[in-house]
Amino acid sequence: MRISIIIPVYNEEKTISQVLDLVLEKVRNLGEVIIIDDGSKDNTGQISRDYEARNPLVHYYQQPRNMGKTEALKEGFKRSNGEIVIVQDADLEYDPAEINDVVAPIQEDKADVVLGSRFLVRRASRSLYFRHYMANRLITFLSNLFTDLNLTDVETCYKAFRGDIIRNMVITSTGFGFEVEVVAKVAKLKCRVYEVPISYYGRTYEEGKKINATDGLMALWYIIKYNVFTSKKSSFRKS
Repeated sequence: MRISIIIPVYNEEKTISQVLDLVLEKVRNLGEVIIIDDGSKDNTGQISRDYEARNPLVHYYQQPRNMGKTEALKEGFKRSNGEIVIVQDADLEYDPAEINDVVAPIQEDKADVVLGSRFLVRRASRSLYFRHYMANRLITFLSNLFTDLNLTDVETCYKAFRGDIIRNMVITSTGFGFEVEVVAKVAKLKCRVYEVPISYYGRTYEEGKKINATDGLMALWYIIKYNVFTSKKSSFRKS
């Protein structure tokens, strides 16, 4: 099964080369790498275009302006054609070598959607903000309450989907709301959802971390919106 990797980027000139090198070297059954630039003001675009020129698997697209991570992801999903689609952040908080582990349950036809959990037994983790840990646990608990899934890490970046599922999903959230929205919608579709343990190498705000308290509050609203006020019919296009 061919894998499409979507990489949303915004001012990631310090790490994008290393991420692309790891993806191209480590990921098996790689079909394409789609970089969506959300209006970077640094050298991210030029670095990405250089990779695109050298490797036929790499495709670079630039948003007309800074539109937020979710809009970048939507553009990437629309342009993808792999049987499996997974999101890879460009900041090296997640190790591309572990993509093979995350997509394995889909390749084995055990799952339709797989989340990489930072809270299951894992190889390595950088210890950072306790308040982020507690906020994530609260968001995950509330999401589980509505979806009746027993997930440990709703907010993880590593989410792998069967391509037909994510390409037909109607995504309407903004900013970082994508994480809880897609979990609510795959639950409505009764997808087979797996979790696998992953490593996590979090950044500090000084190192470029972007999520903030407002994003956490919005996530709580999105949990209610997409679980209570959004129907299955309006969540997916007819395939």
